[in-house]
Amino acid sequence: MADRSVRPAAPADAAAVAAVQLLVWRTAYVGIIPAGALAELTEPAAVHRWSEDLAAPPSRQHRVLVAVEEDRVVGLAALAPGDAPPMAEDPAAGELLLLLVDPDSRDRGHGSRLLAAAVDHLRTDGFATAYTWVVAADARSRRFLAAAGWAVDGAARELDMGQPVREVRLHTDLR
Repeated sequence: MADRSVRPAAPADAAAVAAVQLLVWRTAYVGIIPAGALAELTEPAAVHRWSEDLAAPPSRQHRVLVAVEEDRVVGLAALAPGDAPPMAEDPAAGELLLLLVDPDSRDRGHGSRLLAAAVDHLRTDGFATAYTWVVAADARSRRFLAAAGWAVDGAARELDMGQPVREVRLHTDLR
C-alpha cells in the first residue's frame, strides 16, 4: 500500500503545489473557465506566488496543507479567515480557499483526507463555521462537499475572467 498522508506545506513545496494547481485548473476547468484566463496562468508566476505565500503567510490562520503519496505532492487545501461577507463580519468564520487533487490521483482518498485535515485546522483555529466558493458548473466538487456535509447556502458571485464565471458558496458548521 502506498504511503498517503496530509501535512502542512513548506516553502520547498511551492513548485509542486503550483504544478497541482495548474494541472487541475487546466484539465478540470476546460470549457468552464475561459481558455484565455487559463492560458494566462503561468508556471513561473504560480511558483512565485506560492513561494511567497508559503514563506510568509498573512496570518497564523492562513494555512496550506498538501496531500502526499510516496513523497509526491498530489493535492492541496488552502485555508484562511473569512474575508468576504458574511464571513468578514463573523470572526468565527473560516474559509476553505482551495481544495485540489491531481486528476491522476483522484479516488484514492486524498480529497477526503485534505478536507478532514482542513476542517480540523479550522476548528483548532477557533472557527465555528467554514465557507467555500465552488465554480457553479463544477458538479463533481459540489457533490464531494455535499457528501461531507457542506451545503449550498444560496449565495453566488460572478468572477470576471474575460467572461463571467459563476460561483456558489457552500458552508458547514464546525461545532
